[in-house]
Amino acid sequence: MVWTQGRRDTTIAAVALSGITLHLILRFAVRVRAEWIGHPIDVLPLLVALACGAPLLYGLGRNLARFEFGSDLLAGVSIVTAVLLGEYLAGAVIVLMLAGGQALEAYAVRSAASALAALARRLPSGAHKVEEGGLADVPLDRVVVGDILAVFPHEACPVDGVVIDGRSAMDESYLTGEPYVLSKAPGSTVLSGAMNGEGVLRIRAEKTAVDSRYAKIMQVMRDAEQRRPRLRRLGDQLGAVYNPVAMAIAVITWAATGDATRFLAVLIVATPCPLILAIPVAIVGSISLAARRGIVLRDPSALEQVSRCRTAIFDKTGTLTYGRASVTSIEPADGVPAETLLRTMASLERYSRHPLAAAVLDAARRSSVSLQDVEAVSERPGEGLRGVVNGRSILITSRAELARQMPDAALSLPAPAGGLECVVAIDGRYAGLCRFRDAPRAEGKSFVRHLARHGFARVLLVSGDRESEVRYLAEQVGITDVHAGQSPEQKLALVRAETRRAPTLFVGDGINDAPALAASTVGVAFGQQSDVTSDAAGAVVLDQSLQRVDELLHVGRRMRRIALQSAVGGMVLSVLGMAFAATGLLLPVEGAIAQEVIDVLAVLNALRAATMPRTLSDC
Repeated sequence: MVWTQGRRDTTIAAVALSGITLHLILRFAVRVRAEWIGHPIDVLPLLVALACGAPLLYGLGRNLARFEFGSDLLAGVSIVTAVLLGEYLAGAVIVLMLAGGQALEAYAVRSAASALAALARRLPSGAHKVEEGGLADVPLDRVVVGDILAVFPHEACPVDGVVIDGRSAMDESYLTGEPYVLSKAPGSTVLSGAMNGEGVLRIRAEKTAVDSRYAKIMQVMRDAEQRRPRLRRLGDQLGAVYNPVAMAIAVITWAATGDATRFLAVLIVATPCPLILAIPVAIVGSISLAARRGIVLRDPSALEQVSRCRTAIFDKTGTLTYGRASVTSIEPADGVPAETLLRTMASLERYSRHPLAAAVLDAARRSSVSLQDVEAVSERPGEGLRGVVNGRSILITSRAELARQMPDAALSLPAPAGGLECVVAIDGRYAGLCRFRDAPRAEGKSFVRHLARHGFARVLLVSGDRESEVRYLAEQVGITDVHAGQSPEQKLALVRAETRRAPTLFVGDGINDAPALAASTVGVAFGQQSDVTSDAAGAVVLDQSLQRVDELLHVGRRMRRIALQSAVGGMVLSVLGMAFAATGLLLPVEGAIAQEVIDVLAVLNALRAATMPRTLSDC
């Protein structure tokens, strides 16, 4: 059984509370005094301070060895001083406060499988290799280029390859972020990690497992996770100022009075429990508030960081758009019936992984167009979709690619228009084109415009789609900084570069966005189409709405404001308490009680973070 720090701190806090409670019952209700080594000392508080304080002090010692001075440093010094001066009850109370605060913060951090584990679960450990005499199950690392493999129903494809026999459908949404199931026939390409449907496919391996697309995404994901910068928590930032001031007051008091007890009393009152307790409470409350709004915080530090972000980076499809392109017009060439053009396109597009394929198929279903058999399907990146439909050679591609492959056919193309399009050639001659629109979200333009209110100085649109499509959307929503045709590796490099300049917020919804989500200061995943994307993000917006992203910004800013009120207000009260302790008006145990009162006030204020305000969005 793995002993996590959160479970350890919870156990320590429970034991310390039990020990202190029993001690108080024996001392005040039963009026029992323990005798140990001939001296009238309180055994239970001492045991609590020693047994429960030791693991906490060990952790603090390790942090000090790494020159990490957190908000709990004064608590550690107070525990040691209390034991040395015989103020065991005060030391036990400090142990309870310290362990309780750390346990509460651990509770705020949701335990979830890492993105790498989610990636690994998806890919099989072996493959069914076709050999003479039947099938042989071989380890994935023994698959070589050219091997013939069988992919059974409901299995993940082990490597990138080409279908040589069989018909089925595959779910490749893990890579594209688009919830489409794509038909596969001989000649179709398949990607590692894609989930097979009902049919059995035989594929020829085009890449080994380590070179397949899925492995590359795993590698950039691992690299992004390992290189993600450590975030300095809000409590530690405040503690870096407060701790030296409190320690200086305690030392000056001791030097001026020569009374070590006053030194301890000052330290106890100075123990920064508003930092240790109030900030985690504000975080937990804000996580609860966000969850009620359909926002799942996988990394609570995202709440602390989101209000600091100054650069917003958006993926295109499914984030700033609805992710559902639709056919707006079909424009056949002279002599080609519109129904024939649609039938030809839809027959071939059912084997494509391109997001626009679903729009063509939807148009065919609405028009009740029957589909035809297809042979020799081929879809090379950047070259378009090829196949043989009813004995005729079909090419569906872009305007620029048609001009490159068939210059004579391109001469018949009509003038370009805004939005998305694909052109069709039949037997080497231009046959028509199809125009699409992936509508921007209704709130997209106003949301992008209002980001300046949240302190964002730059807004970028980054997409793997063609530049014409990306720029068309950018004009609709008011973004001028556009990066089109970006691979996952290029997205990752761009996000890293932007994050070095300023804290970044990245919003995306596909597995191809996972590395960029992990590398950004705060990553926000739209929807739950992929556990990999969700695990890589700091926050997951279950309802695909930009208003929810705005609510996340408001929750983060409100959490930070309430946490600062609680922490700074508590520290101000602690400084007043230190003044009383320095003059001898507060003894160590009385100082611990005073600190508990301050803690209660700070925590009560921090609990406001869980309450729903009158408004949580202004976009």
